[in-house]
Order: sequence, then C-alpha cells, then structure tokens
Amino acid sequence: MAESFWLDREFTKQDYTQTKLPKGDYENCRFVDCLFSKGFLDNQNFVECTFDGCDFTNTNIANTIFNEVTFEECKMVGLQFETCNQLLLSLKFIGCNLSIASFIGMHLPNIEFYNCKLHQTDFTDTNLKQAKFLDCDLENAIFENTNLEQADFTSAINFNIDPSINQMKKTRFNKDGLIGLLKKYDIVVT
Repeated sequence: MAESFWLDREFTKQDYTQTKLPKGDYENCRFVDCLFSKGFLDNQNFVECTFDGCDFTNTNIANTIFNEVTFEECKMVGLQFETCNQLLLSLKFIGCNLSIASFIGMHLPNIEFYNCKLHQTDFTDTNLKQAKFLDCDLENAIFENTNLEQADFTSAINFNIDPSINQMKKTRFNKDGLIGLLKKYDIVVT
C-alpha cells in the first residue's frame, strides 16, 4: 500500500481513536481538536505541522517523525516520546498537559515548553541543554543524570532538581525557585 502525502491541509475535529490516521507524510498541516487518545500514530511523518487542542493521551507514537512540530493546548498524558524517531526531531509545547510523559535518554537541546503541566514527567538521562521551561509546573518531574546546562527555569514552579546528579552549568533560576534545588536536604527556608 502506497503512502500518501498531505501538504498545507487542515484536519478539524477528527476522531482517530477507532480509525487510524492514514499513513503518510504530513507537511505544514494543522490538526485542530482531533482525538488520537489510546490510538496509533506510529510510523508517521510530520514536518512543520501544528497540533492545536488535540488529545494524545496514551497514544502510540513509535517511530513517528516530528520535525519542527508545535503542540498547543494538547493533552499528552502518558506519551513515551523516546519511542518516536529521533532523527530531525524538533518539538515545541505551548500550554500542554504532558503529565506522566517520558523523554528518557533523548537528545533535546533547545526544546521549548511554555505554560505546560509536566507532573511526574521523566527526563532521566535526557540532554536538555538550553531548554526553556517557562511558566511550567514541574511537580514531581524526574531529573536524573540530565544535562540542564544553560536551561531556563526562571519562571518554572514546583521543580525538585538535585544538582549533585545533574549537569547544571549556567542553568537559570529565579531566586524564589532556588528552594527546588535544596529539597533533598529537607531544610526550611523562610
């Protein structure tokens, strides 16, 4: 079966939970209020696409290419990003719920998270050099052996990062957020 190519198309309010998105290459396409929850979005190619208001909860994204893809106001709970194709990977998240998502072992320098909920998200062994976590809630997010050099946490909240087990040269924090670097010591700062 031949793969298809879609260019400059908009897909609105489509339900791909029962019927899979047709396999192919999607370039400069926009997906608005689409449902992918618990479905299969594996082995797809997305280049310069935007997903707006879509639900990806527990969706299979194995071997999918996301090149210059933006997710806005999407529900992405439980996604395992480390299973997607890492070649040419470029992602941006705006206002998304990425709780319980996993980015284990990925190479994501310069990735951008704006106003995202990242509760219990796992960044173990991930390269997040120069990443931006602006206005993000990182409650119980996992940072272990993570490269956070020059990353920006100046407006992030609820993070708990142990500097002794992460690379943190020139990482940026707001002075009010410094308690997130001291939590393992169980000290009280007033």
